[in-house]
Amino acid sequence: MKTGLDEITKVPKEKNERDVADKLAIHKNTKAKKMSICCVGPDKYNRISWHDAKGIWGTLQTAHPGTTQVNKSKIDNLKGQYELFRMVEGETIQDMHTKFTTTINEMYSLREIIPNGKAIRNLLSVLPKSWESKVEAITEGCDSDFLVMDQLIENLIAYELEKNQENEIG
Repeated sequence: MKTGLDEITKVPKEKNERDVADKLAIHKNTKAKKMSICCVGPDKYNRISWHDAKGIWGTLQTAHPGTTQVNKSKIDNLKGQYELFRMVEGETIQDMHTKFTTTINEMYSLREIIPNGKAIRNLLSVLPKSWESKVEAITEGCDSDFLVMDQLIENLIAYELEKNQENEIG
């Protein structure tokens, strides 16, 4: 944009007046606009398609008011779910892990980050009493702050399969 003849209004620059920075800004705006439009359904498309990238963002924020109070309430609810999380009798490790990560991911989307070590300690604490020896072996064998969640789940699934085989045999 450049200042118009009245020295107040802004008017678009002609193509031959644009420098490299202007062209880069136009390219970035177009790319952001395309990405934003691809992420919405047809009902919102008509509302945002004519805006530039900044206008699209503003329109989407207005259409989806996530006020601080609403977000705090959602976070409080998710924290409660996280703290009260338990493995249900008869539930598989994979099913339990899916529910657990869903809660953590929802918290993450609201910018409430659960450190990996804390999540692992919580996950280990919700396993049934029959898993006590496995939990002790894991907690004594390594520092939960350096344990990777996927490795833990693989380990627990392997243990679960061993327990199921033992129950079938004996």
